[in-house]
Formats: sequence, C-alpha cells, structure tokens
Amino acid sequence: MLKRHKFFRETRLILICGDDFMPMAFVLINTEIGSESEVLDELKKISAVKEAYMVYGVYDVVAKVGANTMDKLKEIVTWNVRRLDKVRSTLTMIVIEGQK
Repeated sequence: MLKRHKFFRETRLILICGDDFMPMAFVLINTEIGSESEVLDELKKISAVKEAYMVYGVYDVVAKVGANTMDKLKEIVTWNVRRLDKVRSTLTMIVIEGQK
C-alpha cells in the first residue's frame, strides 16, 4: 500500500512493508444446520482466529484470521479452519490493504 506524505513541499511515497501489516483474512463459513455455535466454539480455540461471529445471511459464521506470514495464513485456513468438523464450505477473502 502506498501512502503519500508531504514534507517541506516534497511528496514522498512510503511502502508499508511486512512488519507494518500482518497477513489477515476474513473467512466466511457455511456449517451443517444447527451446528453454528459448535463451529464458533471450535474457532475460538484456534489462536490465529482473532475474531469470530455467528451471522445471518448466506453464511453462518465469519472469522478474522491473522498470521505472521502469508504462507502461515494459508496453512491455518486450509488445515485448521476448513477442516473443522461440521464446516460445509468456506469463502476466504485475503486482506490486501488495512486501516491504520
């Protein structure tokens, strides 16, 4: 992400590097009918899951997942979140730019 900062009539572009932005994803989860609470409880046991909520709509649960690297993030979503018992399907949205 590029940010513009003006210093003494000079514009500089600053690239926010890996140290300033932790890889993060929002995972939208469909569960088996009636198992939303169970899946939510299991998600809360995963340390990389920063937030998780039951929601109304097309999906049953939304989880915010963070990791130190993009590879670790993908690994957590693939092997820890998607493989939970009673998870039917997921849609993962990897964050490319965050709010400071």
